[in-house]
Formats: sequence, C-alpha cells, structure tokens
Amino acid sequence: MDQFHSLAGRLLVAMPGISDPRFEHAVILVCAHRPDHAMGLRLDRPAPGVDLKKVLTRLDTPAPDSALDRPVLVGGPVERERGFVLHTADWLAEDASLAFGDGLAMTGTREALTAMVDPTGPRRSVLLLGYAGWGEGQLEEELGENVWLTAEADADLIFDADYDGKWSKALAGLGVDPARLSGQSGRA
Repeated sequence: MDQFHSLAGRLLVAMPGISDPRFEHAVILVCAHRPDHAMGLRLDRPAPGVDLKKVLTRLDTPAPDSALDRPVLVGGPVERERGFVLHTADWLAEDASLAFGDGLAMTGTREALTAMVDPTGPRRSVLLLGYAGWGEGQLEEELGENVWLTAEADADLIFDADYDGKWSKALAGLGVDPARLSGQSGRA
C-alpha cells in the first residue's frame, strides 16, 4: 500500500479541460486531507452581490464600513450556505479553529466573523461560503488522472483580491505557461 501524503496547506490548480465546469480555472486551498476525505476552499470566485458587510448585517453583527467592499467567496459547491473564515493563524478560536499549512487557519464560527473586522483579529482573512469535498480516494484518483496540479500555498496568492488572475498566477508560480497547457489528460 502506498504511503499517504496529506496535501493540507497546499493548492490544487485545475488543469484545462477539467470535466466539472464548477471547477474551471479553480484554485483551491486544501484545508484538511486524510485517507478517508479531503476538504478545500476555492480562492478565486467572488459570490455575486455579496460582501462582508451584508453578511454581518444579516447576522445582526456589528458591520463597520471597512467591511463594505470586502468580497465573500464561493468556497465550493458543498453546503453553500455554510460560512468559513480562512485566516492567518495569528488569531485562533479555542476549540474551533483548524490550523494547517504554513500559518493558516480556518474557523467556522460567528466569533471568527466578528474577528475579521476587529483590530485584534487575524491580520488577513476572507469569508467563504461552501467548500469543495472529496470522499475516500477521490482526490488521489483525480490527481492520478492529472485533473489537478499541486502547488505550494502562498499567503499573498491566497489573500490576493485579483480573482481573475489567481489561476494564471498559481500556474506561473509552478513555472507553467497556461497557453502551453493541453485540455487533454491521460497517463503515459
């Protein structure tokens, strides 16, 4: 049996021609990866018509004007009404935050939402609705089929507000020119 290697804290970068249109040009941060499942957050798709201020107001939470133009991202197709705050690990909620990778954490509580707009909260953060999930062996199978490239997670890329350019930047970080990628996948 192959040794299991967790991809938690790494990026998945969609290859051209991915068969699921929900993941075209996707850049996903893997937050948890175990032999029986994987969970990640898509970093490049703003939720249309939603910003942090609207979410905080809807939850009757103080919503300073600084939250007005902070986008909320679509983290993936699973449980799209569920919110996750992806943030730097300089702020953690005891028994609620999942720290992973190099100085990153994910928290799914109201406390994390209010911390996003608090000066004592995390240095960098973004709210995502929903997540991407894989069952046992599913992500490994997709990797074997060359559906995804894996890359080091870089906080500047993760929290970059250039959502349209994130896929190309992730590929460039791997030394890959998107124009040279084929939409065909397979095995040699």
